[in-house]
Parts: sequence; structure tokens; C-alpha cells
Amino acid sequence: MAQFRSTAPCFVVADIGATIRWYEAQLGFKGNTFPSAEPYQFGILFRDEIEIMLQRIEGYEKPDIYDRRSGGVWNAYIRMQGVKEFYESVRQHVDIIRPLGKQFYGDWEFEVKDPNGYVLVFSELID
Repeated sequence: MAQFRSTAPCFVVADIGATIRWYEAQLGFKGNTFPSAEPYQFGILFRDEIEIMLQRIEGYEKPDIYDRRSGGVWNAYIRMQGVKEFYESVRQHVDIIRPLGKQFYGDWEFEVKDPNGYVLVFSELID
């Protein structure tokens, strides 16, 4: 029987190198690229069990559609442990769209916008 194990969002970006450097410096990810020299055509960001893939399109600018849906439009929802501590460690260094708070469905969440306009939600069910 087939069994799915994971998924990885794929973000289109104009500059994979700059994107990887931001994720490494601000959120603690590590990155791999292909080819080995810039301009990179593909990249993968890793942190613990999380992967985000990057695909390059020269000059690409992501449309800002966050406000087109009540509650925002998300690009990656990251379930984690230690969300409160992680929030405190990054909140002064990243573009926080929605600060850490308890949602009506029980999760503690906060939202970050990366330099390309992608919205990441970091979430933990606490209590």
C-alpha cells in the first residue's frame, strides 16, 4: 500500500544564493545549491525535518496576495516544538506579519515574510 512520508514547498525566486543566505542567517536553515557556482538554478533549504525547495526564474517577483484572503495567504505551514523560544530568537531580525499568539483552534502561531514575499507560519500545539 502506498504511504506518503513528507512534502516540501517549492518557492520560485530570482536569486537563490541571496535567499539561502537569508534563511541561514535569520532562521537557522542550511542550504544546498545546484550547480556549485552562481547563478544557482535550484536550491534546497533544510532545518531538522523541514525542507523548502527553491527554483530560479531570472527577474521573478512574487505577487503580494496576502490580503486577498481573510487571515492571510500562507506559503508554508511549519509545525514545530519550541515555537515561543524560536519566536523570541527571530522576532527582532525578520519581517513578522502576525506576532506569536494562541489561535482559536489551539495552536500557538506566528507569521514571517521572507525577502521574496513568501509567508511562513510557525506553529505548535501547546496545552
